Amino acid sequence: MAGDPYVIDHVSFAVGDLARAKTFYVAALEPLGFGVAMEFPVAVGLGLPDRPQLWLQQGTPAGPIHIALHARDEASVQAFHAAALAAGGSDNGGPGLRPQYHPTYYAAYVKDLDGNNLEAVFHGGRPQP
Repeated sequence: MAGDPYVIDHVSFAVGDLARAKTFYVAALEPLGFGVAMEFPVAVGLGLPDRPQLWLQQGTPAGPIHIALHARDEASVQAFHAAALAAGGSDNGGPGLRPQYHPTYYAAYVKDLDGNNLEAVFHGGRPQP
């Protein structure tokens, strides 16, 4: 739709242990404003209320994937990183500028419980689409 900045409505992927993944993702994404938006016995939709954008499904993970989520500021990136590590994730790149992408690209990376690379990114003063 013209003028709608959203290109991707939602993404889903398989996790090895849904209950464990839900606990991890709820804690890790809370600093980004995400929570449980919808839930079924074999799937959990995370996002804003009534807008699940990231779906976790019980199943066999297909392999490591990379998921980057928007953060509203550098403090949110830092809080995401700390929360994800506290919830059992492993560090894959601490909070900081990544000028190889652009001068104000501020991000942190964590591996989730299935080895996926989860990123929180704040684009600084760059105009957003």
